[in-house]
This record gives sequence, structure tokens and C-alpha cells, in this order.
Amino acid sequence: MKLVLDIGNTCIKYALFNGNAMVELGNFSHIDLFLDKKKLLDKVTSIVAASVTTLHEIIQSKLSHIPFRVFTPRSATPLINKYESPDSLGTDRILASVGSYLLYPNTNVLTIDAGTCIKYNFVNQQNEFVGGAISPGFQMRLKALHEYTSALPLIAADFNYDKLTGTNTRDSILSGVLTATALEVEAVITQYKIKYPDLIVGLTGGDAAYLGKQLKNRFFTEPNLILNGLNSIQFHDR
Repeated sequence: MKLVLDIGNTCIKYALFNGNAMVELGNFSHIDLFLDKKKLLDKVTSIVAASVTTLHEIIQSKLSHIPFRVFTPRSATPLINKYESPDSLGTDRILASVGSYLLYPNTNVLTIDAGTCIKYNFVNQQNEFVGGAISPGFQMRLKALHEYTSALPLIAADFNYDKLTGTNTRDSILSGVLTATALEVEAVITQYKIKYPDLIVGLTGGDAAYLGKQLKNRFFTEPNLILNGLNSIQFHDR
């Protein structure tokens, strides 16, 4: 079976595929925990990976007996890449868009990946990846407020917080980060819908569940867009 790896900034997400069917899904916070997963690795006949770090090089060296392919911004996909700087395009952005394309081909789709960063990825109805936007995610904003000021504390994200007006420093930070960020995302979607009235919006990423509860616009949620997209890509690699 094929092992698909999405190696991000904070964890390694994996899925085991039998053809197009996902038969196992999970994640690891550390590379050693993944490499010790003998029961999983014994089932694997090939590996395809996308990585925003260099961890895939370690995995590839440790599992050299298994055919291993790495997705890059230059790898062929079902999409036409119109991005002006393709070599600097994050693989997670294009793969999330491919995942949405598999669900909604020939459609104007805005895929929002809410993780370390919030990435907006737009594919038009000609199946062209045009680009989008990148802004800080919830955790990054909380950390920035602490690190770039002398007095503000580091606050943990509390996704149960629901006040508009913070009446103490903690709540004011949470309102500024959680509430204001959700409003930002809503505004971006609205601007896209003005230009593309038939727009489909997709949410993915670690913070998608919270974000989805805050949005008024219609959307679909698929936590495994990147893994599904990556599984399809190995059939298109040059």
C-alpha cells in the first residue's frame, strides 16, 4: 500500500492508501515516533511525501528500501500553475488546491488552509491555480503579540471564547486574535464572491473546525485535502 506523508511545521500527518481508498490516518509529533511505527511501515510498498521542512530527507534515508518520491512545486499536477513564482509556492498550497479540484473540477474554488498560517488558494473554473493570500494563523498571532511587545503575555488559544469585547488583557488578546481573524477570513471570502458569485469555499487545516463555526458564508470542510491531493499526484509525477 502507498504511504502519503504531509510533513508540516508542527507534526507529520500520514495516510495509508489502497488505490484511492484511505485505509488508515494519523499523525506524529516527532519523527522518531513515526519511524518506530513498525506495524504501519510493514504494510508500505511506496511512499510519497510533501514537506515544508527537511525531515523528509531523514525519513528517506531511514527507509531507503521503500520507493520514495517527494512532491515539489515543479511536480506535475492536474492543475495549470499560473503562479508567477512557482519555485517559491508552498507545496501545501498547491496540494490543498488539488484536493479541492478532485471534489470540484472546472469550478471557481477558494481553498482556505487554517494552520500555522492561513493560506487562501484560488483555482478558477479553467482549473488554473492563480494564487491567493497568506496571513498569520491564530497561534502565530498570539505568539507575535507576546514576542513583539514588552508587556503582553503569551496566551493559549481558547476556541471556546466567544466575546467581542475583552474586559481584561487575556480576553482582549483573544478577541483581537480569534474574533478579528474570523472576521478577516469572512471578508476575504465576501470579496471573492463579489468577483466570482458561483465560488465554492473549502476549509482545511488544524484550525478549520473552529473557523468554520465562525463563518456565515457557505463552505465545505475536508480535513484531508492535502493528503488526498498528494495521493493523486503520484500518478502525475514526471
